Formats: sequence, structure tokens, C-alpha cells
Amino acid sequence: MKPVIHHTHAGQPALVAAGLTRAFGGLVAVDHVDITVSAASVHAVIGTNGAGKSTLINLLTGEFPPTSGSIVFEGRDVTAWSQHRRSRAGMGRSYQRNTIFPEFDVLENCRLAAQSRWQRAWNWITPAARCRLARERAATVIERVGLGAVAQRRAAELSHGQKRQLEIAMCLATAPRVLLLDEPLAGMGAEETERMLAVLDDLRRDHAILLVEHDMDAVFRIADRITVMVNGRVIASGTPDAIRRDPAVREAYLGHEAAEAA
Repeated sequence: MKPVIHHTHAGQPALVAAGLTRAFGGLVAVDHVDITVSAASVHAVIGTNGAGKSTLINLLTGEFPPTSGSIVFEGRDVTAWSQHRRSRAGMGRSYQRNTIFPEFDVLENCRLAAQSRWQRAWNWITPAARCRLARERAATVIERVGLGAVAQRRAAELSHGQKRQLEIAMCLATAPRVLLLDEPLAGMGAEETERMLAVLDDLRRDHAILLVEHDMDAVFRIADRITVMVNGRVIASGTPDAIRRDPAVREAYLGHEAAEAA
């Protein structure tokens, strides 16, 4: 039997989207979405392929501008902010596909990520690789995600699960307070999934986490709140227990007849 992960209940809002909409020509990928991600919590977004989940993350992080709606991060309206400015302010994200530097070792991957946060353009004499803050930050996040034993290993030699852990470490190296993670469990086996869930459970203590994920068993174990999207719209949002009982969610995932039978 799998262990149950105990939650830290949600705190103050860290990231709030209101009426968020994104149209690509005649296609409305995200349609008037409201979502609140609280501090020290995991808020999962689920839905079938094409539901608009990844587009939602792209809007929240500034990769796409919204057609309409607003985004408030830690009390500041960041709707018009660039992706870089949001990252510098404390938003971190991971992608569905690996974005690591495969030829560099784990420590160097994280040091480069940290260097983007602690830039020293004024100090052009000292090599960037010797920046003490960046190296210390890299070492800290490597230990936190459980990769300390492979810090000197080339990223290309890591297992799939370790590569996903490295992506989380690289994200943490930029000192974010909100993490937006796009399918961090994709392609993992049971043992790797357990390791990643343990990492996420630890990170929720001092981060707000928005998690897009298809692994429903993992979502219902780790999430404090769940938002369900269908065709770009939110059809339900609430606690895992409430989502399990919601007839609209049952119908969306199971079909009308199966939902009635359930």
C-alpha cells in the first residue's frame, strides 16, 4: 500500500488569475479561467489533452500575453510583465520536455541557473563560475531534491527521473516562491514517482506550487486543491474529495452513462 502524503493546508494567495483568456484566431485555448494558488500548498490542474493546461501555465509565466483577464502575483498586477521580469520577481517553472544541459554535470547545470538570478555584470574580472552565491545556491538545491550523490555526474547520464529532479533543482536555483510545474511526473516509473512526490511534499513547506499532471493517483495524493479544465474552461475546483464526488468531473472523464452508474 502506498503511503499517504499529509498536506499543509493552503495559506495566503500567492498567485491569482481572474477571467484569464487566450485566443489563437478562432480557437479559445483558455476561456475566462479563475484560479488562486495559495502559499504553502499544491494546486493541481487536471484535464484531458487539449484542455488548455499548458497554455494556462504559459499565460501565468508570461510566455504568452492574455487576450483578456488579469494576473496578480503576491499582490502585484503582473499581467503586462515580461516572462523575464516575472521570473526575477519569484516565479519559477518547468516544462514538459527536459531543458537541461546534457553535457554539463549536475552542479554546473544548477550553477548556471543560479547565475541567471545572481548576475554580476559589474564584476567582469572574476569568472562567473567562481561566483560564491551561485555555487552555494546550486549545492543547496541539489541536496534538497535528492541529487547530492550525483552532483558531479553528467546530466546526460542521469535516469529519466533524475533528469526531472534536476529540472526542479534548476528551477529552485533561481530562488522562486511560486513553482509552476508542467507534468513533472511524465514518463516515470513507480519508484521515481515516489521520489518526486517526496520532493514536492517537501517544497510545499515554503513554496506555492501549481502542478499540471496526468497521473491522477499522484494528483489526489499530493494536491491540496484541484482545478479541472475541459476545452479551455474550468468545470470544477475544490478539495480532492470534492472533485472526486463532482458529477461534472465524472462525466468529463468517464462519459455520461459511466458517471450515472458511478
